[in-house]
Amino acid sequence: MSDKFDVIVIGSGPGGYVAAIRCAQLGLKTACVEKWISEAGKQILGGTCLNVGCIPSKALLESSHKYEEAVHEFETHGIATGDVSMDVTKMMERKNTIVKNLTGGIASLFKANGVKAIQGSGKVLGGKQVEVTDKNGVTTVYDAENIIIATGSKPVEIPPTPLTEGSIVDSTGALDFAEVPKRLGVIGAGVIGLELGSVWARLGSEVTVLEAQDTFLPAADQQIAKEALRQLKKQGLDIKLKARVTGSEVKRGVVNVAYEDTKGKQEAKFDKVIVAVGRAPYTEGLLSPESGVNLDERGFIFVDDQCKTDVPGIYAVGDVVRGPMLAHKGMEEGVMVAERIADQKTQVNYECVPGVIYTNPEIAWVGKTEEQLKADGIEYNVGTCPFAASGRAMAANNTAGLVKVIADVATDRILGVHIIGPQASELIAQAVISMEFGASAEDLGLTMFAHPSLSEIVHEAALSVAGHAIHIANRKKRK
Repeated sequence: MSDKFDVIVIGSGPGGYVAAIRCAQLGLKTACVEKWISEAGKQILGGTCLNVGCIPSKALLESSHKYEEAVHEFETHGIATGDVSMDVTKMMERKNTIVKNLTGGIASLFKANGVKAIQGSGKVLGGKQVEVTDKNGVTTVYDAENIIIATGSKPVEIPPTPLTEGSIVDSTGALDFAEVPKRLGVIGAGVIGLELGSVWARLGSEVTVLEAQDTFLPAADQQIAKEALRQLKKQGLDIKLKARVTGSEVKRGVVNVAYEDTKGKQEAKFDKVIVAVGRAPYTEGLLSPESGVNLDERGFIFVDDQCKTDVPGIYAVGDVVRGPMLAHKGMEEGVMVAERIADQKTQVNYECVPGVIYTNPEIAWVGKTEEQLKADGIEYNVGTCPFAASGRAMAANNTAGLVKVIADVATDRILGVHIIGPQASELIAQAVISMEFGASAEDLGLTMFAHPSLSEIVHEAALSVAGHAIHIANRKKRK
């Protein structure tokens, strides 16, 4: 038996490492267990997000976007570039360097805050004990007053397209292509599929996206989703809805995919296929029967609004629990749990969790969609403003998209904000802050925004809720 800890965190992804650091800041003796190791046998911190998820995908999105600008947009600004080429190897090296810097940064933060990093696979036993099996198969049992489970998620695999090295890959494999595939198939039109499909489409791939559902981006406001579908198709992504994949076969390096759509049985040939149909909570080998920790009907660890499991002193955060699988949601849950362990009363506002898709244009939202409000029988007003009305967007040659503000009819309180357009991932923070403080559309409309800026479109959309927008035609007359 080794030392006893106030808190043991299992998993060093966004939810885990943030929880561990905050616990240590609050004076709690803290350890963080992580099983990932490098080829050299060294522990790798950061989980999926930093290593094979959020960060590397955004690095590739940024590189591919700059390439696309150089090829297709610089001329508009009077910039002559001549022949432009992409060095995929160098692009991947840059991505890997960013990942290495950030994961190494977590190790430094652990050291600075006094968090003990323990290498190995963690398993929750009875009596709030954690068994850790290291890379050599040696097990050690640790005692803890509190346990925070932050083991994250893994890509979902489907029987019709089993992963085949070099041909059929998941989201992790799609981050390491050695060259641009001529024909790329993407199974799943969710966040991951659209982002990765966009990367390779910008670099020259012929991208076909096969989506089994009949609705594009069902979680998003459908006005925004329809505009996103239009923009992505305009960019060359062949997005097929109601296309259910039924089988696949790899022959001589070519992937033959069979699917069914409204026209019946179909076939398509690709050089690479990315399976991006979602992610599942990672609980494999995590919970002993004696742990007392229960899973819900979907396989997530059951927790309440404070991320408490059925066992006092054991918590779970991030992708392994209910709610959207988003790094920032896991981070805030990690902080909440750490502070509650320290007898503080922090609470995550699950009504104000922003969602972002880093395509071009970017898509972002927070709060309720029109469809959700209609289903709930809530009366609302809507204000919209297109980025085409923005001088700043015109100067950047990036005017696609709009901002949509939804407010309660009776109180004018903002219920949801939905954006598709340039810098949507940054602009949505204004909406989140407004909603956190219970702002009305009028409050946002009375706030001064810098001119010229993209954020002015948020301002105009808020004004438009009451028909007071200045720079666009209003649906209502100004009172």
